[in-house]
Amino acid sequence: MMYQYPNAVLMIFCKAPVAGQVKTRLSSVLTPDQCVEVHTELSNRALQLATQSHLCPVQLWCSPSTEHPFFSSATTMYGLTLRQQLGNNLGERMHHAFCSALATYNHALIIGCDCPSLTESDLVAALTALTQGNEIVLAPAEDCGYVLIGLNKLHPELFQGISWGTSQVLAQTRARIKQVNFQHVEIKEQWDVDTPADLIRYYAHINSSTQG
Repeated sequence: MMYQYPNAVLMIFCKAPVAGQVKTRLSSVLTPDQCVEVHTELSNRALQLATQSHLCPVQLWCSPSTEHPFFSSATTMYGLTLRQQLGNNLGERMHHAFCSALATYNHALIIGCDCPSLTESDLVAALTALTQGNEIVLAPAEDCGYVLIGLNKLHPELFQGISWGTSQVLAQTRARIKQVNFQHVEIKEQWDVDTPADLIRYYAHINSSTQG
């Protein structure tokens, strides 16, 4: 297969769609099974976005293992490869993924599976930034985290001592980048689906896209 960025890889981090373990912050308005449906829908949107234009090879990094039927069906449907996340926290898991990816590819990106605002042009902007020599690319999120990070070489300090899952993630990451004086680029701010308000926004986003 011909890719636009054959020396890059896009890694998608995704949890297995298991009731009670995904989208739990929506449990005030949805049942556990409905949370699974939302998670699965968002994951499929991310997988389709990542693979539809053949920008680069795509890997699905699975948690807690690669065994769930959703993951095996994704390999057939989207033509990607499965990898298992390893580590005690998000930072360790991302660093491990980058260690694996950058042993084979010159450029690597990680995205989550719950950011409906990401577009193909955003992915192109991130990949282009890396190929132009920037050491790091970030897509900041409105909730003060980030939904995409890309590297050309390993930077373990970006994943150590970060308060994962809090509103400090983006600020701490930016401070670490500034401290070490990495050449970096930030693409446009994004939003993801975590809360009931995010869910309402997501459905409005779908409706506007359909009507548009």
